[in-house]
Order: sequence, then structure tokens, then C-alpha cells
Amino acid sequence: MTRRPVLLRQDLAASLVVFLVALPLCVGVAVASGVPAELGLVTGIVGGLLTGLLPGSSLQVSGPAAGLTVLVLEAVRTFGLPALGVLTLAAGLLQLAMGALRWGRAFRAISVAVVQGMLAGIGLVLISGQLYALTDTPAPGHGLANLAELPRLLAATASSPGALTAAALGCGTVSVLLLWPHLPPRARLLPAPLAAVALAALATWALDLDVARVRVAGLLDAVRPPGAAEFALLGRLDVLGTVLAFALIASAESLFSAAAVDRLHDGPPTRYDQELLAQGAGNTVCGLLGALPMTAVIVRSAANVQAGARSKASRVLHGLWLLLFAALIPAALTLIPLAALAGVLVHAGFKLLPVKSLAQLWRSHRGEAVVLGVTALAILATNLFEGVLLGLLLAVLKSAWDTSHLHLSVTDHSDGSTTLRLAGNATFLRLPRLLETLERLPADRPVRLDLSELRHLDHACRTALAPWTDEPLDEQLSAR
Repeated sequence: MTRRPVLLRQDLAASLVVFLVALPLCVGVAVASGVPAELGLVTGIVGGLLTGLLPGSSLQVSGPAAGLTVLVLEAVRTFGLPALGVLTLAAGLLQLAMGALRWGRAFRAISVAVVQGMLAGIGLVLISGQLYALTDTPAPGHGLANLAELPRLLAATASSPGALTAAALGCGTVSVLLLWPHLPPRARLLPAPLAAVALAALATWALDLDVARVRVAGLLDAVRPPGAAEFALLGRLDVLGTVLAFALIASAESLFSAAAVDRLHDGPPTRYDQELLAQGAGNTVCGLLGALPMTAVIVRSAANVQAGARSKASRVLHGLWLLLFAALIPAALTLIPLAALAGVLVHAGFKLLPVKSLAQLWRSHRGEAVVLGVTALAILATNLFEGVLLGLLLAVLKSAWDTSHLHLSVTDHSDGSTTLRLAGNATFLRLPRLLETLERLPADRPVRLDLSELRHLDHACRTALAPWTDEPLDEQLSAR
């Protein structure tokens, strides 16, 4: 009889912690995505009240994520803010279809190096863009263009009192985030992001600093369902590519997050197909409301587990607290300086970079490290979708190369003949080496092929070997 009240108290306490972590992140991700701050809160509310109720993962928390910031910003710049709803809606429907087809576990087959490269690329793009927001300066472009203009940004900031003030707030926010985990436990009553943003807002108000702040239009005013003109965009190929990117990246990030969260607790494990359906339902509703797309977020999920949550009640209640805050005291958001939110996202971007693990990965799995690095740099140089596609292609080629081991040995016999023994997998990737070996064989003596240890022979290698034997290759292969 006493167990249920105890669990409810634990979930209630955890929900407040998650709410305090989610609040600045919802607002910060929305601002960095180029949309009204309220839309980030709407996504957080849907992630709590709807996705939080659905089966899948019991302790994972959903909301707007830094991992989709770059893609959303590009989409809003290209297609306009009104199109965001239909993009998110279509991505949610695609997730529902994938969940219904039981494709949830298939996402776990994606190369970890590609996923880490994707997160690292997002982190680099996020940092390169938010460094400008840190000084209340508009970013000149995307990715490499932003990095190239950083020296000019430093020079302009040094000569502008307003930019220096904003930079001081932003750097102070990052400093608080870095120092917070090292403070005594009693001093860490609030989550680090909320404490950092609250201190920056307090300093802005107390010193009456002239810096850019969050603008608030009201929750209902920000919600704009897509209309017929926006749905007509789905006939465009570039729009469909963005929808596919939304769905695949949000699904992969959510399911990888689920695997990580499962390792943090000893409760029921995630049912991946059900979780994909839950994410799809959440994104469908977010799309109908014209809000940001959602994913499961490891930062909030880890905070939920560490705060002692025992059931999905904690994540549902966190959505309720977000709703009450947005409905009752939205004006509190206007106290938050944009530079502080930029500092939170710069810190989040650095946490996406695998700085500690990259050196170890290079020593133990150099090919995986190359895939990670190429994926990250491709995202920085192009965009998220093209960068991930390039990373996946490189991962497939690496796997094909790793599995196409072919051992060649040449033996000269006393009767004047030569035997070429092939062992392993003869694929087109090993064709140059096979041709070089064949061309070095003596032309004045008969050549026999030993295919007894050959596991696979593709068409390209079969064509190269055919002129070197009088016996049909099919008969030799069937005789093994």
C-alpha cells in the first residue's frame, strides 16, 4: 500500500528536475532554429503529455533537440517558417509507417561511427553558428563560411561595447556550465542550464544591460497549423528529401538515446518499434501545431533517471509543468538574454564532439575514425543530409573492403606448371591486386586455378579469371 505513494513522490520530484533542465533547452533550441521561442515549448509539451504517455521507453524524455537545430534552421531559411509544420507532420507520418512495419530495430544497424560523426558535425555547425549569437551578431552563412569569418567576428567584437557585453554574458554562461558539476552537492540545487541562464538573466536585469533578449508572442499566437499552400510543397523533391532527413535523423537519435538510457537503469528495456511509433505520433501532432520536430533527448532522459524517476509519470508531469509555465508566466522568458542561450548551445555543441574517444578510436579502429571524421567534415561543408549520406556510403564501402579479404598464392611445380590458389572473397574491390598477380604469371607454362578455399567470386573477378583456365569456373566452384 505504501509503495505507490513513494513511487509517485519520486516521479514528482524527478519531473520538476526534468522541467528545469528542459525549459532553457526548449527555448534555446527554438531560437537557434530560427523560430519563435514558444514553438520549442510546444514541442516539449507534446513530448511530455503525448509521447510521454505512449509505450516504448518508460524513462526516456522527448522534446526539441540540438541535434536537429541545423537541419531545421536550413529548412526554415529555404522553405519558410509556415512550411515547418508540414515538414514535421510528414516526418511523423513516416515514422509511424516505419514503426508499423517494425523497422525500429533496423536503426540499431547504422554504423556507430556514422552516428558519432553526425553528432560531431552537428556540434561543429552548432558551435560555428552560436559563436555569432554569443555576441548578438547575425551569422554570415553556414558551416565553413561561419568558421572562415571568425577572425573578423573577433575584431568586430573587440571594437563594439554592445558585442563585448553580450559576449561576457555568453562566456559567463559557459563558465557556469563548466564549473557547476565541480561545486558541492548542496550548492547544485538547480540544474546547470537553468542556473546558468537564470544568473545571466539576473545580471541583465540588475545591471540593465542593453543586449538582445528572447521575444515572446504568446503560446496560442505562435501555434499555426499548416495550410493547403504548405501541403502543396510535398510535391517538391527537395522538400521530400528534407522530410526524409527529419524522419531518419530523429528516429536514429531517439533509438540510440533509448539504448543509452536503458544502460542507466534496471527497469523494463525499450521496445524499439513502440518507441518509434510514439515518436511518430509526437511529431505528427507537433506538425499539426506548426511546432519544431522532436526526438528523445539524452540530456533530459539522463536527468530523469538520475533524479530517481520510476515510471512514465515523471515525463508526463514535466510536460504539464512546461504547459503551465508557458500559459501562466510567459513574460519571464523576456528576461533571458539570447547570448546566454547561445552559451548553453555552444556548451551542448562541444559535448557532441567525441574529443576523448577519438584518439582511442584512431589507435584501435582507424577506419572507423576516418568514417567519423569524414561524416563530420562533410556535414560542416555541405549539410546534414548530404553529410550523413556520404558517411553511410563510406561505412558501407569500408565494410565491403573489410569483408573482401582475398589471399593469393602462386606455386611453381616441377612439371613446369603453376598453380594460383585463391582463398577468401574475390570481389571487385580486390580486382586490381588479382589482375596484377595474373599478369605476373609466366606466359610459357600452363596455369591451374585452385578455388577450393574461395568463398565468393563476383562477376568482375570471374571475368578476369576466365581466360586463365580451360576448365569452366562453374565446375571448379561446384567441385569444392
